[in-house]
Amino acid sequence: MEEEKDAFYVVRKGDIVGIYKNLRDCQTQAGSSVCNPSVSVFKGYGLPKEAEEYLVSQGLKNAAYSICAADVQSDLFGKLVPCPFQQPASSGGKAVYKDSPPKRFQEVRNSVSSCILEFDGASKGNPGLAGAGAVLRAEDGSIVCRLREGLGTATNNVAEYRAVILGLKHALRKGFKHIRVRGDSNLVCMQIQGLWKIKNQNLAGLCKEANELKNKFISFHIEHVLREFNSEADTQANLAVNLKDGQIEEECARK
Repeated sequence: MEEEKDAFYVVRKGDIVGIYKNLRDCQTQAGSSVCNPSVSVFKGYGLPKEAEEYLVSQGLKNAAYSICAADVQSDLFGKLVPCPFQQPASSGGKAVYKDSPPKRFQEVRNSVSSCILEFDGASKGNPGLAGAGAVLRAEDGSIVCRLREGLGTATNNVAEYRAVILGLKHALRKGFKHIRVRGDSNLVCMQIQGLWKIKNQNLAGLCKEANELKNKFISFHIEHVLREFNSEADTQANLAVNLKDGQIEEECARK
């Protein structure tokens, strides 16, 4: 399949928007179904610099980008035209249209699934007996897994970092490639984005670990939320205070 110079493709699948540099990636990443959720494909030329900068600011730096549709401004990608959706070409060079896609395309679709991570830390004394809590959700908000880890004696900030690290590790083990992270620690959110300096060496090491995990995702976005919107992760963190140092408990939803 010959690619046009400077062409890019914008795919909206449900509430997720993906940006791809070639049609083959666009087709395989979008998956087999064009109606559940609905898929719209658009084509543009010369991805605007503002769009590139915006994507990078959201932690999206690879060839295939993905971001929540609600976060995308209507004029971000310049002029776009509708692009008819086609399945990837078969070995014979003809487009394939099937009700049941080949297994390898199902695996591709599953490998780019998205999730939401909510994290929180608790310390009874700061420093004091501490715990890390995390909640992993699917894009529809349903709970995938509740996580908690005992930390022994630690500060609130250390507990917050350990919570986000706990959640990121589990998301990677679950096979998620796109993640949106939410927590009520503004310090952790700003430091992971590199917007605040880190003076404490212990926190610097934890931030480095969090960023190494962050870079394993195709797309990563982190945001600060008010405490009242982080109650589930807070509950897990407070339960974790009663666990032994290093003890991890998981409550995963049944499939």
